[in-house]
Amino acid sequence: MRRLVMWDVDYTLLRGGGVASTAWRAAFIELTGVPWRETPSFGGRTDLDICAEVFATHEVTDCTPERFFRRYVDEVLRNRHQFAEQGELMPGVRDVLSRLGDDPRVVQTLVTGNVPEVAAAKVAAFELSGSFDAEVGGYGTDDSVRATLVKRSLERAEAKYGERFQPVVVGDTVHDVTAALANGAFAVAVATGATTMADLALAGAHAVLPDLSDVDATVRILTAA
Repeated sequence: MRRLVMWDVDYTLLRGGGVASTAWRAAFIELTGVPWRETPSFGGRTDLDICAEVFATHEVTDCTPERFFRRYVDEVLRNRHQFAEQGELMPGVRDVLSRLGDDPRVVQTLVTGNVPEVAAAKVAAFELSGSFDAEVGGYGTDDSVRATLVKRSLERAEAKYGERFQPVVVGDTVHDVTAALANGAFAVAVATGATTMADLALAGAHAVLPDLSDVDATVRILTAA
């Protein structure tokens, strides 16, 4: 059985340098005319979930997520060059993706709280797009609950390839770990975000790494899951 390796984006693959959160605020203010009062926690959450919180916090009732996301995507794409200028790849990422890309037993995709267009812009900024089958990914417009993103990705992969996969989720937050466990996936956690290795282990991750800089060890874990 081949492995479907589902990569989180932010603080797992890369750091976006605040470009998306800046675009989020700008799009919200322009679209609603409401002053920005409070920034939510973005880590590990879906954009649908975050959007609901932002609307509720700012008492916005006359705007739909779909309408907001269109404006948000436009803002991100206008400034997408800033991802590479202000952000960076996490250690070891490029080499790990390359090694897995050479393995016929592995299909790599994205399972991220980002909307699809923003996820694509982020990985494209670092020339990583070719590493992923984006068609079978799970994205922040699929559902508010992150576990559903993993489920959708697995369903898409099995439908496209006509075979069953062993799912492997790689992420930097407790949300990534619990979403993996809810779907019977092998959970690999990296402490490259704000969550400690101890907390990731307590959440139930099967493997916890400080980062992906030990390429051999990372590939071994992901392919022997």
